[in-house]
Amino acid sequence: MKISSLLFGMLACALSATASAQQPIVIKFSHVVAQNTPKGKAADFFAQKAAELTQGKVKVEVYPNSTLYKDKEEMEALQLGAVHMLAPSLAKFGPLGVKEFEVFDLPYIFDGYDKLHTVTNGDVGKQLLAKLEPKGIRGLAYWDNGFKSFSANTPIKTPADLKGKKLRIQSSKVLEEQIRALGALPQMMAFSEVYQALQTGVVDGTENPISNLYTQKMHEVQKHLTLTDHGYLGYAVIVNKKFWDGLPSDVKKQLEDAMVQATRYANQIAKVENDESLEAVKKSGKTTIYTPTKEERAAFVKALTPVHQKMEGRIGKETIQAVYKATGFVPAK
Repeated sequence: MKISSLLFGMLACALSATASAQQPIVIKFSHVVAQNTPKGKAADFFAQKAAELTQGKVKVEVYPNSTLYKDKEEMEALQLGAVHMLAPSLAKFGPLGVKEFEVFDLPYIFDGYDKLHTVTNGDVGKQLLAKLEPKGIRGLAYWDNGFKSFSANTPIKTPADLKGKKLRIQSSKVLEEQIRALGALPQMMAFSEVYQALQTGVVDGTENPISNLYTQKMHEVQKHLTLTDHGYLGYAVIVNKKFWDGLPSDVKKQLEDAMVQATRYANQIAKVENDESLEAVKKSGKTTIYTPTKEERAAFVKALTPVHQKMEGRIGKETIQAVYKATGFVPAK
């Protein structure tokens, strides 16, 4: 009788272990933008690839559009382990204490995607991600969104046209300084609140890549959009370090492969999505789109690039110079 009970107990334990082994590892991936944006699509693509490459051992649950956490909440949630993975904009790391990431916010520091990728795909990008480790965060990749343009309810042809305007920005000291350099008033606000703030006149305008402007329907409450391409908006895909370090090595390798594929996909679609969104804004007929002349662009560059030197004490001169070296950027004298 005792032997039968023992055998039964052993069998029950074995069945329980098998059932447990079959339970997938769940990764909660939270983000604040719409599902049909470049980041939203890339997150879903990663989830699909993670399931494929791990053969179902991992299930990535994606929570878009601030359904779990808003801008200001998500980083703390990641550090606490309430969520496992995020793709916050690079401006979010300054408030976390890693101010070097604010180099990405500097206006006109990247002249197009090729120059940008010499940083995000190179040593400078890796060194920056490594600075997140003491915060309990592992950086996995950089994902593009695009280059930002200014919008408002009045025409924007020169920096003076933005003087006195209340412009929404992310939480970033660099972006604050950028807006002040235009004589405008920076208004920090969660991304999910921007549409209503524009609609009610709490803010006059904003800066966004076109895909964000369109998918959040901001073009419905902004009469003018000027293609300044003055700043870059990108994301770092990050994961809770303790959670990541605790994953089986084979699973971790498969997830790294999935992330490489997702990053390639994210960066390929970013420009396409922004181009398509620009066409959609044009077709809506609700927003007048203006492309600055060479002289008008030069005026914005002249007004905004002094921000680089002003932010050296915050970001670190070494970091700014490393980006200059990687991209070949030469500051105007």
